[in-house]
Amino acid sequence: MSRRLAEPPVRLDRSDPAPLTAQLSGALREAMVSGALRAGERLPSSRALAAQLAVSRTVVTDAYQQLYAEGWLDGRHGSGTFVAEHEPLPGPPGPTEPSRSAEPPRGRPSRQEVRRAGVVDLRAGAPWVRDHDRAAMRRAWRHAAEVPPSDDPEPQGEPRLRALLAEHLRRTRGVRVGPENVLVTRGTGNGLDLVGAMIAMGGTPVRGAAPVARFRAGVEEPGYGKARTILAARGAEIVPCPVDHDGIRPGELTDDLALVYTTPAHQYPLGGRLPLPRRERLLAWARRTGALVVEDDYDAEFRYDVAPLPALYGLDPERVVLLGTLSKTLDPDLGIGWIVAEPDLLQRLTRVRAELSDRTSGPVQAATALLLERGDLDRHLRRMRLEYARRRATLVEHLGTRIAGDTAGLHVLLTLPESAVAPVVAAAAKEGVLVEDTRRASHGAPSVHGLVIGYGSAGGAELRRACEVLARAVERHTGEPAALGTGRGRR
Repeated sequence: MSRRLAEPPVRLDRSDPAPLTAQLSGALREAMVSGALRAGERLPSSRALAAQLAVSRTVVTDAYQQLYAEGWLDGRHGSGTFVAEHEPLPGPPGPTEPSRSAEPPRGRPSRQEVRRAGVVDLRAGAPWVRDHDRAAMRRAWRHAAEVPPSDDPEPQGEPRLRALLAEHLRRTRGVRVGPENVLVTRGTGNGLDLVGAMIAMGGTPVRGAAPVARFRAGVEEPGYGKARTILAARGAEIVPCPVDHDGIRPGELTDDLALVYTTPAHQYPLGGRLPLPRRERLLAWARRTGALVVEDDYDAEFRYDVAPLPALYGLDPERVVLLGTLSKTLDPDLGIGWIVAEPDLLQRLTRVRAELSDRTSGPVQAATALLLERGDLDRHLRRMRLEYARRRATLVEHLGTRIAGDTAGLHVLLTLPESAVAPVVAAAAKEGVLVEDTRRASHGAPSVHGLVIGYGSAGGAELRRACEVLARAVERHTGEPAALGTGRGRR
């Protein structure tokens, strides 16, 4: 990799209304996209570039920090600032003549395909993975490589990791459990599948209950589509359970459900958090019917305006199974999650897992344990809470009159009239912004109309441009401004 000092081809225009920092970061980004700046080349120090451009050093450091956050730059302690490795991308399309390369691929493309096409991906479900503590990750994987392989892996997970996860949940979610309450999974989908398999194989949802004669599973409507898919694959009859902007409505649940799947911390996709009175009514329903409540602790780590409510599990451990994951927190590729349940139910789940030859990678468990043990995960969470709060503020600024569910998590709901949904999606696509509506979250025809906007995987500058595109499209197709405080898409 080259270590030569590059001379960035940058010109700043003080008559341009755009801030100097935005001009500088945009010029550097364009130079990296075009190949004028190549991977491995060293950029001037912030002091040197500031002197060269006759601007304050703050302008340069802020531009560099933005490009670090987007993954364009790679800092090496004591060595300087370098252009990071990246695949060449086409430049972002202009608002008047969108280029063909900016159109998303047909069907539902992967995130890699979308990124290669130069499209801003605002689909929900992915975190920011381009700003990890790389030293911490390398240290964790080196440690994992040194752990001798086991000839008899524990289906419940490695004891050390289970103890660390129990402590993590006590500190972050107020759930008081020990390692005997934790089963290490590959994520929430894997955890939900094990619960579904246990019931499908004749297991009882809760202690003392009879095996279910008919496996009916309640899933929030609208709700997480993969939950419906996973449970249906285990033979469950899916029963849509109505929700509103506060979450699931316990009074409308039928009495013949074996389980109900819910996201009380940040309902997907409407974004509500289940109030305490409804939590109590949901648990009272579960006690009366003998059903199991499967609590997906979705987005509980990231809260902005309000403190998190206690996990449902802590209110009634006998009736609730708690699912969690590090996929949305740290890295989807890590493949680590957990089931928290009372020991009796957990042992039944563990036996089912052993029968299915299902397991979580030993090296991945070892690496995760070190990240927890050294506090690397906690530091990452603190850093990302600040970063996601900034991105959330960008969404509120540009689209705040129509946003719901912005108090937590990595997505919001942009509410729209039904007639405006398809035109806004199409208009955004023409300008290189990929968004999805609520159809994917709905069991049938959507009862709530709008766009589910994820802001975890888009960089700050990408997100601002996408919000401006969406604000224009919303105003054009609804006749009303989306931005707070003005009649334009920005202020």
